[in-house]
Amino acid sequence: MRKIVGIGLLLLLASCASNPYKGSEKIYSKQIRSFSKDLKKKETNAFVDSAGIMVPSKWISTVNFNLRKPNYVIIHHTAQKSTKETLQTFTQAKTQVSAHYLIGADGTVMQLLNDYLRAWHGGIAKWGSISDINSVAIGIELDNDGFSPFSDTQINALIAVLQKLKTSYTIPRSNFIGHSDIAPSRKVDPSFYFPWNKLAEKGFGYMPEPLLTEPVPTNFDPLLALRVIGYDTRDGAAAVAAFKRHFLGKNDGSDLSEEDLRALYNVYCKY
Repeated sequence: MRKIVGIGLLLLLASCASNPYKGSEKIYSKQIRSFSKDLKKKETNAFVDSAGIMVPSKWISTVNFNLRKPNYVIIHHTAQKSTKETLQTFTQAKTQVSAHYLIGADGTVMQLLNDYLRAWHGGIAKWGSISDINSVAIGIELDNDGFSPFSDTQINALIAVLQKLKTSYTIPRSNFIGHSDIAPSRKVDPSFYFPWNKLAEKGFGYMPEPLLTEPVPTNFDPLLALRVIGYDTRDGAAAVAAFKRHFLGKNDGSDLSEEDLRALYNVYCKY
């Protein structure tokens, strides 16, 4: 009997060693079952008018519906030492942070959440009139410390993921953006090392080329242009710095040179 118990314990330990995320997968499945129960409910909400009187209501099932689709992709860098460290972060409830995909420096793609579910990656953010980014976006984390270039292998894997998402959910070209774009006062990811030009060549986002050779119009308002693109300009300097980081690959603050203004005007015209 002791021998049998010992073998069973060894098998259990071997199973845990082969899948260190077995615990998080169990919690994930439990959450999915809970959501499934909520979706099956046919309970009419209680509606009360301004006089405190219940409004008559009942449930009648429609036959025309589907799941809500993501309409944005937000790209991040992890600012951590390894994919292992990031996976530990994303598989512990106490961290309260997650993403749909994590792409390793070696190009390995790890999907962490169903595309239709809401990950916690955007935080306090704003893009255009959208203030709840997490409810409309896919979050993609790239294993990168924020101070190093991104490998071609990693970017090629990212482009493959983006192509699948764009095709599956008909995501507009303009809606592939970075964490720094939606939270310019708080975030700088993906860093100025990120090759946005490579993504734009494949149809994910825009870049300002070719630059105008003539001066921008004299009445051109840079902050208004940034708002049209989508930036939250309540902190104008942060919005300008985020724009330069994304579209110009610069990390030199919020001053706009004549060339920078031309680039901003070009991007503004595309929106």
